Amino acid sequence: MTAPHRAAAVRAPARRWRSGSAPAAAARPDRRRRRPARGWAGLRARWQSWWLARHPVSDTWTLGQHNIYILPTRGGWVFALTLLVMLASAINYQLNLGYVLTFLLAGAAAVSIHTTHATLRGLTLRLRPPPPVFAGEPARLEVVVSNPGRARHGIGLRLHARRRAPHPAWCDVPALGQASAALSFVPRTRGWHALPALLVETRFPFGLFSAWTHWRPAGQLLAYPRHEAGAPPLPSASGSGGGPSLPRQGPGGEIDGVRTWRRGDALRQIAWKKVARGGPLVSRDTTAETRRELWLEWPATAAAGDVEARLSRLAEWVLAAERDGRRYGLRLPGRSIAADRGDAHQRRLLRELALWR
Repeated sequence: MTAPHRAAAVRAPARRWRSGSAPAAAARPDRRRRRPARGWAGLRARWQSWWLARHPVSDTWTLGQHNIYILPTRGGWVFALTLLVMLASAINYQLNLGYVLTFLLAGAAAVSIHTTHATLRGLTLRLRPPPPVFAGEPARLEVVVSNPGRARHGIGLRLHARRRAPHPAWCDVPALGQASAALSFVPRTRGWHALPALLVETRFPFGLFSAWTHWRPAGQLLAYPRHEAGAPPLPSASGSGGGPSLPRQGPGGEIDGVRTWRRGDALRQIAWKKVARGGPLVSRDTTAETRRELWLEWPATAAAGDVEARLSRLAEWVLAAERDGRRYGLRLPGRSIAADRGDAHQRRLLRELALWR
């Protein structure tokens, strides 16, 4: 092979590689182009975290000159460009009406800056304490907006993490009155959760400028363990005296004995037949039945799996026992809660499961 042929043979693979015939070589530049996007997103997230950390944590948030920010919106920038085109046309063609219209619109835009800022200035935000929820279920955050002056319109609230959410919660606040807006977020795990930062904004009246403020509520939300769907039946109840104790049955299948009705008795305990005969409001005496206490114990959930799955099963059993009107207690490693029933007892047990370590 002559020298020119050898040179051509050596250059041919290089030409094929440069032409992108190799798939792996063609894919590498795409990966390199995607890296800056991830780096920019990470830089933006760090900037937002640093910026939020500069805001104090507070139960109430009063808006004033020091915590309201305002910038033109996209529509505002387009409007400013339109004004420049109109001004250039009026100068070029010496149109007096063009000057009038241009400066009239510019004056309206300048006034809207103060109107937009004043829509938020002076408002006071307060967050009502959110009730506990189960992990994985939406928690409701209700914000109360108090207005000390004239009516305010077009107030929008959203979670700071969802700044680009398409549907914020909007409200109008009457003069010298209050209005509320509801938001929601989903706690993924059990335990205490800090409430997310909120973004309050307005674009009233023309949408040319956007004024906003950041608020970091000081409250916390308690999330109970996820209650297991399709959990097995409740474990069998045990009597307090060496075996199961059944209530004595009277004539007609009713529990023998009644007592005066007490506040907190369930409707199913009321002896409606005796009340229908003109007697006083009485409840069935379930003293014999209350000796059968249901204990929800940690070893009974061994088949559920890991720790979180076992807590989820116990949470479902707590709900089921309360629905059945049973007296039930809870036994965890190193912790025991006596048997009882009622909403307060149910909340106590769910709280114990939520904070157990």
